[in-house]
Amino acid sequence: MDKVLEKRKLMIQVIKNYGVKDKNVLNAMLKIPRHLFIPRELEEHAYDDNPLQIGYNQTISQPYTTAFMLEALELKKNDKVLEIGTGSGYSAALISYITKKEVYSTEIISSLVLKAIENLKRANINNVHVICNDGCLGLKEYSPYDKILINAACPDFPEPLIKQLRDNGIILAPIGGILGQEMIKGIKKGRKLEKINLGNFIFVRLRGQYGWE
Repeated sequence: MDKVLEKRKLMIQVIKNYGVKDKNVLNAMLKIPRHLFIPRELEEHAYDDNPLQIGYNQTISQPYTTAFMLEALELKKNDKVLEIGTGSGYSAALISYITKKEVYSTEIISSLVLKAIENLKRANINNVHVICNDGCLGLKEYSPYDKILINAACPDFPEPLIKQLRDNGIILAPIGGILGQEMIKGIKKGRKLEKINLGNFIFVRLRGQYGWE
């Protein structure tokens, strides 16, 4: 068996052992090669269950964290998804594989935008739109969204994103201070969010109008 595929299968087994059960998420992680979304010098660690540096003081989340968040989003085929914090493009690639729809992903660091686009092209992913902007403001022109994923720590859910979420839609983000956050799942009911605490995490901080900068 191909050594890379074997490593990918071992990674998925670790994720399953942590309790992730969503078959769509697990299958996407089997099919999408994570090593194409990290610096080449770190490729040997691509399938370790660890976060990795991708430059510009940013990281790609550990595989379990990525799987946990995508499972919590309850992704379904034909969901329209907005992702805040493209990073290397890996989670956007997974989302696009699951939903089979256009995915809109924002990244505030222009150099990472270019890198993510390059990574997605290498992985033959052509239904992800990476846009350089302040993700806190969302992308109103493509709203409403069924699901919104925030891949960085923020003090609270940015109000523009709540407005761009469809009723009964799900928004997910690590909420809290810079040193630690709680993963909060918000389900939109009218103009309010029903919030569910999914546990403690540590993420790089959100940049932009509703972040800390």
